[in-house]
Amino acid sequence: MSKDYYEILGVKKNAKEEDIKKAFRRLAHEHHPDKGGDQQKFKDINEAYQVLGDKEKRSQYDQFGHDAFSGMNQGYGGFSGFQGFDMNFQDAGDLGDVFSEMFGFNKQRKGKNRGSDIETEVRIDFIESVKGVTRKIKLYTNDACETCKGSGADPSSKTTECKTCNGTGSIKQATRTFFGTIQSTVTCPECTGRGSKPDKICEDCKGTGAVRNNRELEINIPGGISIGDSLKISGAGEFPGQGGIAGDLYVHINVAPHKVFSRSGNDVVSIVKVPYSILSLGGEIAIETVDGTGKLTIPEATEPGTVFKIMGKGFPYHGFSGRGDHLVTVQTSVNKRLSSEQKKILKELRDLGL
Repeated sequence: MSKDYYEILGVKKNAKEEDIKKAFRRLAHEHHPDKGGDQQKFKDINEAYQVLGDKEKRSQYDQFGHDAFSGMNQGYGGFSGFQGFDMNFQDAGDLGDVFSEMFGFNKQRKGKNRGSDIETEVRIDFIESVKGVTRKIKLYTNDACETCKGSGADPSSKTTECKTCNGTGSIKQATRTFFGTIQSTVTCPECTGRGSKPDKICEDCKGTGAVRNNRELEINIPGGISIGDSLKISGAGEFPGQGGIAGDLYVHINVAPHKVFSRSGNDVVSIVKVPYSILSLGGEIAIETVDGTGKLTIPEATEPGTVFKIMGKGFPYHGFSGRGDHLVTVQTSVNKRLSSEQKKILKELRDLGL
């Protein structure tokens, strides 16, 4: 019975190549026999992709249908029984990528080996989060060996071509699997991908290129930073050794609460208690700002809950000039300890309806 390859992959006949590839990868993972999938379904998925994933074969299939590939089950790597299935990951393209992921094979790494990222937390106070601050943090990490500069070779040593990989930095590895023998290209374990080896290793790091160190790092925390923000310091993470590059350091910021101030966006927020007489008659009061003590003029007949804006006394904007504002909410202060004369005056005001 003829098979509808488009239906097997769950795509339309006008599907783009990228959509066909995505469908194949998803279904291959879903129906892989080693993951409890159906073996026949998995065979059909691979068979369909062998045709639809190739422009010429897809064109033939669209024109002549399944009959154009009536001998496919015997002609593409023995799909009928998965016998003698030999795949080179360097040449197999998408199929190789999928099978590599399924079986956990490591393809040859491109570029330098990169070390792990590390994280730490720094706690600063509220005013420091407004102004910015410089802090020193202590780390215990793998660093590049100072003697060999991370190469793992003695400074006086010469290098020779690695005999295991013949200077290529990679070797081919054959592994027998459910599908037969799969050939993959992996990083040479002898030279760790460099293609050469030193005649003499560095004694300080024993040839690894890395040493475990306690180090102190000074970081600049910019003004305007918020709780939960993180600073990325490139190259301050773990060094992987032997000519690799260090990972990054992520510094997570925690800001201690303030007894007077809080934050709303880039504005500083505070509440100030004002005597009833000043709210009624107006006057000037001293207030605390992030820049020190300042003065606030209270107009006559100001109601409790009124918010005053002090321009430019908030948090600096990231990427822009200027700062937010300081929003001051005034509330009525109640004096719990009154003199006899004060009580007398207040009673007279009460009697007058004030």
